[in-house]
Amino acid sequence: MEQLTDLKAILHSKRANIYYLEMCRVMQKDGRVLYLTEAKEEKQYWNIPIANTTVILLGTGTSITQAAVRMLASAGVLIGFSGGGGTPLIAANEIEWLSPQSEYRPTEYVQSWLSFWFDEGKRLQVAKKFQQLRIEYLKRIWGKDRELQAEGFSVDDKDIEQALNLFAAKIGHCENVTNLLLVEAQLTKSLYKSAATRTKQIDFVRNYDSADNANAFLNHGNYLAYGLAATTLWVLGIPHGFAVMHGKTRRGALVFDVADLVKDTLILPWAFICAKEQATEQEFRQQCLQNFTQHQALDFMFDAVKSLCEEGKSL
Repeated sequence: MEQLTDLKAILHSKRANIYYLEMCRVMQKDGRVLYLTEAKEEKQYWNIPIANTTVILLGTGTSITQAAVRMLASAGVLIGFSGGGGTPLIAANEIEWLSPQSEYRPTEYVQSWLSFWFDEGKRLQVAKKFQQLRIEYLKRIWGKDRELQAEGFSVDDKDIEQALNLFAAKIGHCENVTNLLLVEAQLTKSLYKSAATRTKQIDFVRNYDSADNANAFLNHGNYLAYGLAATTLWVLGIPHGFAVMHGKTRRGALVFDVADLVKDTLILPWAFICAKEQATEQEFRQQCLQNFTQHQALDFMFDAVKSLCEEGKSL
């Protein structure tokens, strides 16, 4: 495989960019990856800084050249094909993502992961740890994010504090993954209710097929989080099929497990806030990407998965 010798290497956990592209052509030109848009009177080329990019989502009306894919793969950029608005993802390698091919990714993490994965009891313990890390992250970010606090989202508010404490108490009593999924769904439902109340969307009902802005933004933002999760797992060399919670329904479900670490914290409240403010899809996406960078979401995912690999070995 060709190597990019003229690019400064940036750790995946420090990369800042996710791209969602539509109605354009992605190509390689003069050693760079560009996307071409066609206006009425002229064609415009835009550069993609691939060394600082984690994921590219290709929406409707896009095409990509083989040379561009080769360069993206060399830079370790994941590619996902999607419908309009970034959802839904259309099946590709690893179910959802075209992963760069490299035989030189680390083996230590997948070996650590598999050391516990085949034991159902140990898998459940790791699944519970995922949920604990998820709560800790939410408390930490919501406790210091002034923009969220200005919109009424605070971990000190009675309804949010009660939902988090109830969930934390129930985690330890879950006897299997099915129970854990049930209490997780109850937490998310409580957070939906809190967010809807704060943004005066009292009639909100979570519906993946609904056309209202809050549901559409939740779908779109979640897929951005899936991109970060897929990147984390690819870099660490852990196949997406070795999930600890969602694996009964989807072979790529470990992506969902890892994305859950940040979805409630960084996507959920802003989906409701942006819907209230009648923001555009692009404005919402920019807010999500800003959140990911500001609160080091990718760093957190890497640290969480690495720590769980270590803990899993000692179970």
